[in-house]
Amino acid sequence: MPQSAISLVDVNLTLGDGEARAHILKNVSLDVARGETLALLGPSGSGKSSLLMVMAGLEGVDSGAVEIAGRRLDRMGEDDLARFRGAHIGVVFQAFHLVQTLTALENVALPLELAGVANAFSRAKEALAQVSLSHREKHYPAQMSGGEQQRVALARALVVKPDILFADEPTGNLDSAVGAEIVELMFALNRAHGSTLVLVTHDERLAARCTRIVRLRNGAVETDTQPELQNA
Repeated sequence: MPQSAISLVDVNLTLGDGEARAHILKNVSLDVARGETLALLGPSGSGKSSLLMVMAGLEGVDSGAVEIAGRRLDRMGEDDLARFRGAHIGVVFQAFHLVQTLTALENVALPLELAGVANAFSRAKEALAQVSLSHREKHYPAQMSGGEQQRVALARALVVKPDILFADEPTGNLDSAVGAEIVELMFALNRAHGSTLVLVTHDERLAARCTRIVRLRNGAVETDTQPELQNA
């Protein structure tokens, strides 16, 4: 059996204060194998984006165990957690989250520079070439289309050669044609890197391309299926 990339055991998460405090994730247990492609589906407010944030080490839990690539994230301090994310995890957001005052090349090189990698810019150039944006190296986000910005964000996520790539509605701000290109690129690069891919999406067709679909409702896992095995 493949070694787990992600293991969650009885994870609970609450957010907010006072009367606004809400139980976002309820006793979620999940095991994701290395190299698996997982889609998180569910209605708005079901907890899927919060679950992705927990898996990516960007949100702490109230209780339960979160183990990523053999390390317990829920036991790490902030500095160790930041270093671990930088070395093992890539995240692509719907809103791109590029630094507007940096060029495409500088944006992609940024996580490597923060990690003290000596050849940050040469690796960033390679990553931009992988997403067919070598001609945009010196352009700023405002000078690029939404699809180009998402390609830069994808290159930035992959430049660290992460064990796990997380994508939260990565095509949500793109038209259907450009979104389809980003999806194709994401799956192709994921196969090339041999990493685990976790997607949050509302798109049933996109989810069906993954090896596994987990549906959430009211902060809990409702169903956990493997489309490829069902269709075999």
